Amino acid sequence: MAKGLLEGKKGIIFGALDESSIAWHIAEVCVAEGAKITLTNAPVALRFGGIQRLAEKINAEVIPADATSLEDIENLLTKSMDILDGKMDFILHSIGMSLNVRKKRAYTDVNYDWMHKTFDISAMSFHRVMQLAMKNDVMNEWGSILALSYIAAQRIFPDYGEMAESKALLESFARSFGYHYAKKNKVRVNTVSQSPTLTTAGKGIEGFQDFFDYSTKMSPLGNADAHSCAKFCAMMFSDYTRMVTMQNLYHDGGFSQMGMSPDILF
Repeated sequence: MAKGLLEGKKGIIFGALDESSIAWHIAEVCVAEGAKITLTNAPVALRFGGIQRLAEKINAEVIPADATSLEDIENLLTKSMDILDGKMDFILHSIGMSLNVRKKRAYTDVNYDWMHKTFDISAMSFHRVMQLAMKNDVMNEWGSILALSYIAAQRIFPDYGEMAESKALLESFARSFGYHYAKKNKVRVNTVSQSPTLTTAGKGIEGFQDFFDYSTKMSPLGNADAHSCAKFCAMMFSDYTRMVTMQNLYHDGGFSQMGMSPDILF
């Protein structure tokens, strides 16, 4: 049941594609908790996903934006302030794509142009959004910016490819830019390291189902699902977490703290 946790707040949600997207669930929970939002995704994703269904359901406008384009991001931020009549209280970055992984290129034989594109889409876009938000005075004081990450930023998951480095860079941007945003506008910046989740992107990784099952057994609480992640993110957007910034927060059922589990051995 909604508690009105985000009553009166305004935000931008990146990355909702279809009902399996974590960003889709986050958008639904934020609106249920009282927020007004705009939705955005890459123009090509808007043609293949179901974001318009979500927009109609939660009464939100969709603004196409290529996350690698300064012009598109600036337009998104400006339009969102016009549509929502004021500055933002939160932004969710839920963007990730690896051409090498998608095309099954081995990590030890990557195409470096594709790797650069992966970093640009999956990590540099986060810095881009924050830089333009700061320059255009988009965020209210005590606002909250989140990006979705994964534990492969710290540990080896061979089939995750260069997305591991992307997530490590993403988390570094949260710490580094988080310092500057806190000092300038009291805006907090964090990443959420989520369990393996059965999203469209996740299911495209080779061997994902086997790893999903392994992670479930390793996690004392089991894998955290997309809806649970959405509730956690709503809390991070709320005033209850005003003093939390520059952190990578594990939302993974305890997986990140485990060394071994009898459920795996027997």
